[in-house]
Amino acid sequence: MTATPWQDGVYAALKKAGVRQIAYVPDAGHSRLIELAHADNDMHVVVCTTEEEGVAMAAGAHLGGQRACLLMQSSGVGNTINMIGLPTTMHAPFLTLITMRGEWGEFNGWQVPMGQATETVLKAMGVHVKRADTKEDVVDMVAASASLAFGSAIPVAVLFSQRLIGAKVFVKEAE
Repeated sequence: MTATPWQDGVYAALKKAGVRQIAYVPDAGHSRLIELAHADNDMHVVVCTTEEEGVAMAAGAHLGGQRACLLMQSSGVGNTINMIGLPTTMHAPFLTLITMRGEWGEFNGWQVPMGQATETVLKAMGVHVKRADTKEDVVDMVAASASLAFGSAIPVAVLFSQRLIGAKVFVKEAE
């Protein structure tokens, strides 16, 4: 995925919000943010084996006096549902940026069920859900969501629509 100005702006918004730890499960939709985080000597970056580890890391960062953000894909949201009770119960801030699958231009039917359920499931767990659909809105949406999460000590998710990040394309190799 090539770098786009909105992704650089999102990273700058996270830095301005005081985020010093990034947790992620590898995802092409977040590749630019991940690249920027790894290149930043002031950022502690944790590669998770499952998304719920990122929720726990964000709670631990809060207890240690730092701010964190979890980057994940909508297909990983189901893995986090039980663990999202941790920041909710702690009254701790939790910020996650979620690249959506199962929407516009999706080729993989396996992605559709969780893509459709992501917003509903997060809201049922008490997460404030915001959605970024355009490049023009995404940076302000992330900045406002970080302010809400860290200022109010609540869980906030920003969904990056599949149209915003671009639909993945399956390329079948020649036989």
